[in-house]
Amino acid sequence: MKQKKIVVIGGGTGLSVLLRGLKTFPVSITAVVTVADDGGSSGRLRQELDIPPPGDVRNVLVALAEVEPLVEELFQHRFQNGNGLSGHSLGNLLLAGMTSLTGDFAKGIAELSKVLNVRGKVFPAANRSVVLHGEMEDGTVVTGESKIPLSKKRIKRVFLTPADISPLYESVKAIQEADLIVLGPGSLYTSVLPNLLVPGISEAVSESEAKKVYICNVMTQSGETDGYTASEHLDALFSHCGKGMIDEILVHGSSISDEVRKHYSKEHAVPVTVDTDRLQSMGVGIICDHFVVEYEKMLRHDAIKVSKALIDVIDKR
Repeated sequence: MKQKKIVVIGGGTGLSVLLRGLKTFPVSITAVVTVADDGGSSGRLRQELDIPPPGDVRNVLVALAEVEPLVEELFQHRFQNGNGLSGHSLGNLLLAGMTSLTGDFAKGIAELSKVLNVRGKVFPAANRSVVLHGEMEDGTVVTGESKIPLSKKRIKRVFLTPADISPLYESVKAIQEADLIVLGPGSLYTSVLPNLLVPGISEAVSESEAKKVYICNVMTQSGETDGYTASEHLDALFSHCGKGMIDEILVHGSSISDEVRKHYSKEHAVPVTVDTDRLQSMGVGIICDHFVVEYEKMLRHDAIKVSKALIDVIDKR
């Protein structure tokens, strides 16, 4: 029986968590990953070597890798000292090295995928670095993915430069051939939208005959989605990419412990309100269940449970 094709679009920790769950099911996985990161080790390598930032791609490769835990640990190992080495993770350096060897970021990812025995395909949304800018509601513009949340202003929109970015052909092809397209989980403005703003990507998503599911964040994010309800997350997606590109939204519908709430309140984050009536009025289906696990006062999506819910969406088709 032919495996169903799932394309997951995003970046950040949330994407990696989901992929660890999805890879345990008999489905064909393609991850389309953001290249807008400009912080930390990724930002330094991007600046010094003129390559797309490797950090989000590294995390996705590790999530989909089928190797010994020690190899995974080694890939994620971050140097604590050493002139020029401090702060870099070995995986980022290997991706930079493979890009240099092959002369191409996407080819470098493909070669490293073989080394790590990656279950699925990993593509950057574009094969070059992009710069993310945020236009705030007061009219100011903040440049740089890592700086946008720090401005602590309400975001009106985000946009990319340079203007002549092309999407990676393989990313568009995977979207066109998908049975299911999943957006998120991840930071709305700095992980999910940067992929969709690459010219050709959101158009491919809208035109695809696949079912499209947006995985809504469980908590608001300081400097990005302060006070946002679930429907306001969709508003942002629609205002940037056009209406009708989401068929269903997956939301966490249970309470969160006081201990976890207290922990997140230090980051000025609160649970995202699931405003069911408004979501229904927007014409999207709602997948609602207890979708998170609490770990060391942090919330993570229950990767297996979310994966099952996503596969159910394909089966219902």
